[in-house]
Amino acid sequence: MRRLRLAAVALVAAAGSLVAPVGSPVAPTAHALPDGLAPTPPLGFNNWNATQCGPGFTEEMVKATADLFVSRGLRDAGYRYVNVDDCWALPTRGPDGNLRPDPARFPGGIKAVADYVHAKGLKFGIYTSAGTRTCSDSGFPGALGHEQQDADLFASWGVDYLKYDNCHNQGVDARQRYRTMRDALRRTGRPIVFSLCEWGHNRPWEWASDTGHLWRTTGDITDTWDRTVAIYEENVLLDQYASPGNWNDPDMLEVGNGGMTPTEYRSHFSLWSIMAAPLLIGTDLRAADAGTFEILTNRDVLAVDQDVLGVQGRRIRSADGVDVIVKPLAGGDKAVALFNKNADEATVETSLSEIGFGPGAYRLTDLWSKEARTTTGGISASVPGHGTVLYRVTRTSVAKPPAAGVHDLSKLTPQSITNGFGPVEVDRSNGELPGGDGGPLTIGGVVHARGLGAHANSGIEYHVGGRCTRLTASVGVDDEVGPRGSVVFQVFADARKVADSGRLTGDSPGRPLTAMVSGANVLRLVVSNAGDGSDFDHADWGSPRLTCV
Repeated sequence: MRRLRLAAVALVAAAGSLVAPVGSPVAPTAHALPDGLAPTPPLGFNNWNATQCGPGFTEEMVKATADLFVSRGLRDAGYRYVNVDDCWALPTRGPDGNLRPDPARFPGGIKAVADYVHAKGLKFGIYTSAGTRTCSDSGFPGALGHEQQDADLFASWGVDYLKYDNCHNQGVDARQRYRTMRDALRRTGRPIVFSLCEWGHNRPWEWASDTGHLWRTTGDITDTWDRTVAIYEENVLLDQYASPGNWNDPDMLEVGNGGMTPTEYRSHFSLWSIMAAPLLIGTDLRAADAGTFEILTNRDVLAVDQDVLGVQGRRIRSADGVDVIVKPLAGGDKAVALFNKNADEATVETSLSEIGFGPGAYRLTDLWSKEARTTTGGISASVPGHGTVLYRVTRTSVAKPPAAGVHDLSKLTPQSITNGFGPVEVDRSNGELPGGDGGPLTIGGVVHARGLGAHANSGIEYHVGGRCTRLTASVGVDDEVGPRGSVVFQVFADARKVADSGRLTGDSPGRPLTAMVSGANVLRLVVSNAGDGSDFDHADWGSPRLTCV
């Protein structure tokens, strides 16, 4: 009864089971930072990939980048952060112990640059390391042992974003180092997005949701196809850990730096977007060509990355050098990436049932070519070598909303289903993999004749057409897994969260859940793991009843 990472299986609506282990709903939120920062992945710029510590890294470059954010439409497309990386400081602290900007690179000082960026309606970010020195061979001072002093200095300069690296950490436990800076930033009173650049060495996705807003999942990216794909392969497996305010970070963008083809750069941008990754431009925009700006300002692709549900796309198939990745979107749409890792053109196929949609007609919009067509079953494209076709899939035939009255939710037909392991079962628990193999829905010894047996991470959507007012249920981990498992139940009315169970384990009794859903077109039931992996997360929606008018 363990959640396994499986290849995709087809959607089934038969004999008491509903299957579609695709997409990933909002992952653990119970322990997220309470500051409300980074509700969607940060969009912005960082100079490192373009300049590293070379002579091109200057105050002039940073200000020019802010200017271009405005003049070339990046700010209007949603990009906000203009961030500087390593080598902005002098090699030694001042007599007062404070970090000092390098006067050759930043003759006006950091605060002046931050003020300039803010005047453009943008935000400013800075860099240091959770060690005695930063990562540069030149040996700039790090923040280990100076956390509060440096946090106060950054806040006084108007910093909005801190990238905190991992070099020269003296073997101090990563959680301790990063949480010390988290607390220091909090004490400044200034809202500062906290980016943990820990390289994934200590699996921060498993512990950093209460520490930072984003965490690096890999080592550094380089401007090569092989490295970009290798990073994708690591990050795409971590969908269950992403949620609003908590993002897996596969490193910054290389789009426009010249080491890949335009097709490869579109794949890079598409994959990072469907994985809900932070998108930090890493090219010198002063020299960027029209094709680079076209990729970076594709608002349809950016909308996938910035979708308010905060779901990282899940890979549902990977075989013969082609992948299919699916990301549920607010309002009931889904994004689907057909990714061809091969050098030669290939036909990549999936279907409405495989991505978790029920029967009906759907519009497929290609987010790069802007061409649209309708399908009632198949989704396919001829994808060039190293290319990605990114679709937005929208239902065009709207299901009939429930009639007036009180309904057992398990008797209604969902319009979309995702599940982390096996099928969503009707009036039975999740059980093992095959449909219909679960037992009675039992929470804390209480048996429910009606309900849904799901498994983190899962999402079940119903079209309710604004006609329903209230959902009630008793929720919890099914007794079949004993004391194991830990989940969070949530209910969304369109994109608005209207109920949250908090963390429940196999030892918890059933918890009553009431959600007021008046005015919603789409009702979404979500089960997320509670931050410690999703094995044994057999989650029951016991006696769910929907009142409609």
